[in-house]
Amino acid sequence: MPDQTPTSASRAEKTERVAFGQGFLKDCWWFAALSGDLKPGKLQRYVFLGEPVLLGRDLDGKVYGIRDICPHRAAPLSAGQMVRDGAACVVQCPYHGWTFNTEGTCTSVPSLTPDQEMDVNRIRVRNYAVREQQGIVWIYITADARRPAEPDHEPPVLPGVVGGKPIIVETMDFESHIDHAVVGLMDPAHGPYVHQQWWWRSAKSQLSKIKQFEPRDYGFSMVRHAPSKNSRAYKILGGAPATEITFRLPGIRYEHIEVGPKQVLGLTCLTPIDDKTTRITQVFWSDHGLFRFISPLFRLGAKAFLKQDGDMVNLQNEGLKYDPSLLWIDDADTQAKWYQQLKKEWMSARGEGRVFANPVRPATLKWTS
Repeated sequence: MPDQTPTSASRAEKTERVAFGQGFLKDCWWFAALSGDLKPGKLQRYVFLGEPVLLGRDLDGKVYGIRDICPHRAAPLSAGQMVRDGAACVVQCPYHGWTFNTEGTCTSVPSLTPDQEMDVNRIRVRNYAVREQQGIVWIYITADARRPAEPDHEPPVLPGVVGGKPIIVETMDFESHIDHAVVGLMDPAHGPYVHQQWWWRSAKSQLSKIKQFEPRDYGFSMVRHAPSKNSRAYKILGGAPATEITFRLPGIRYEHIEVGPKQVLGLTCLTPIDDKTTRITQVFWSDHGLFRFISPLFRLGAKAFLKQDGDMVNLQNEGLKYDPSLLWIDDADTQAKWYQQLKKEWMSARGEGRVFANPVRPATLKWTS
């Protein structure tokens, strides 16, 4: 049996792969919430990439995001209320009543008397670019908090968002850095061991897989193909389903299934809360009548999958706390290697002020699962 101990070469390879398990990608779009999560006038506190964010809708229904810390005495603005100031909607701090518009500019300091001259508009809290499309709210977090929050690209437009509101939504927080969560998301070899279900697959049903991959915007896709024969759940859809699975930076994976004119989209988004916690959100849309009918069973399956992944993350953490060298192999780990190459290129392009150049090239990958 060949020696599997990580060599100095593999350690060098690990070091060269841009701080795996450290830091976050900035200047990109992260999944923030579903449209239905945000109500007009309701102030909601989130934490993204270690930053507290007040994410909400103004009284007219427009989505906004500002830093959830009042610069006066650090009270969370989300603990206050939204009020009207003429035609404008402003957030009122619960501590001293300072108000801020949804761009983060201070509009009033009630304690000031008429003879006290102060340009309150010079007081600002950080604001974030947000986009609401296809029932999803995306947030753009810049690397430089002093830089205007204007993005240089837009969030993805997803295929297969059909049938109205999402049919299934499941969320769970993993005690994991975003990098380990992403690698787990795209790992093709763990399914028969971690996700053994009578209706899905078992360790005994493993098959050799050969899949074609192509680069996509900020990521790559397993090009459209007939699902594997050992994945029983696809058979429920009937017909001849064809699926394409795409990964996109910073932490977006979606599987688009076509069954004739009908579609199913399974979207999984990973969003870092901090450097040790990642939120995973799974959302399914479909205009396939049978899928909608049996969606309660799929919901139970999604919950079971998330719990199994969460249990494995906790188990993995027992080893990761010793900061071991990790062994990456071909071809089952090739997608994980691509992610690290994409991350490295993203950070390099941003640091050098140049256009991102996708390092992924068309490839045929083989593995058993």
